[in-house]
Amino acid sequence: MSDKNLICYDACKRVTMEQDNFTSDMPYIVEELMNTLKEPDSPDHVGYSMIPSTQSIIEIIKILETIIYPGYFGHQELYWNNLSYYLGNQLSKLYNILSSQIARSLMHECAAVKEHSCKECDLVARQEAGKFIKKLPELRKILAFDVEATYTGDPAAKSKEEIIFCYPGLKAITIYRIAHELLLQKIPMIPRIMTEYAHSITGADIHPGAKIENYFFIDHATGVVIGETAEIGNNVRIYQSVTLGALSFPKDANGNIIRNIKRHPTIEDEVIIYSNATILGGKTVIGKGSIIGGNVWITSSIPAYTKVILETPKQRVIPMEGKSK
Repeated sequence: MSDKNLICYDACKRVTMEQDNFTSDMPYIVEELMNTLKEPDSPDHVGYSMIPSTQSIIEIIKILETIIYPGYFGHQELYWNNLSYYLGNQLSKLYNILSSQIARSLMHECAAVKEHSCKECDLVARQEAGKFIKKLPELRKILAFDVEATYTGDPAAKSKEEIIFCYPGLKAITIYRIAHELLLQKIPMIPRIMTEYAHSITGADIHPGAKIENYFFIDHATGVVIGETAEIGNNVRIYQSVTLGALSFPKDANGNIIRNIKRHPTIEDEVIIYSNATILGGKTVIGKGSIIGGNVWITSSIPAYTKVILETPKQRVIPMEGKSK
């Protein structure tokens, strides 16, 4: 046997031995995993109906993009003579997948509280899917305003096509607006899956519960955080790494965090917030037309038409000793 064949033989022999070792260890590993699942507060979903599928939720978003921005996404060239058929086909696909995933989210809630039967969940899911789809014409109009706000607000934008194809801020806003409508319909889990997906691909973390009016523009998107109870008016522009967050978390007499209270700021119409600004607190209001400079930290209200900036820090230039010019 040649040296090369001998090396291959030894390698195959070692792989076979490793496989045998793993096979013999598998019952022990399974038993150990089962033991961890029996522990209190084990993070598992055993014994309940199926939860929504993340991949299916992403597919829903992609179908919605083909409907909201027809001709930009998808695999079919669109003309006026085939557009009606195309939209009808996409809406049919959307209805089937969305109603199925809504049913899963409702069944999960039912499995926890034992209030409804699965047949009722299926019926409610179909009703809610239809209700959402009826909102799409109005949703398209609102997102057209956001595209216009982005084009008007960013001199680097060469066209609206570039914005729709390329801008992570618009993608984050699009997914937020979809998720927000589903949240208003009290659909569990799915809205948050959608916005966390948007967070993962755009860097912008917008909670679906936030209330955002028309002509909204996020430039660059990376690091933007908008909390659940934030309220944003019309024609607001924010830049990267802006945080609209909570100042503190009030607790009840038992030390538990009090939920369902306003924890995040209100941003009135026509406000501009520059990069790395942090605005905190449910009672904090940034008045109409104000400009918030970069790197500021705000925890109290700002009157309308006010500019908030940091004083320019001093910068020192120090020559390095022992280095020639």
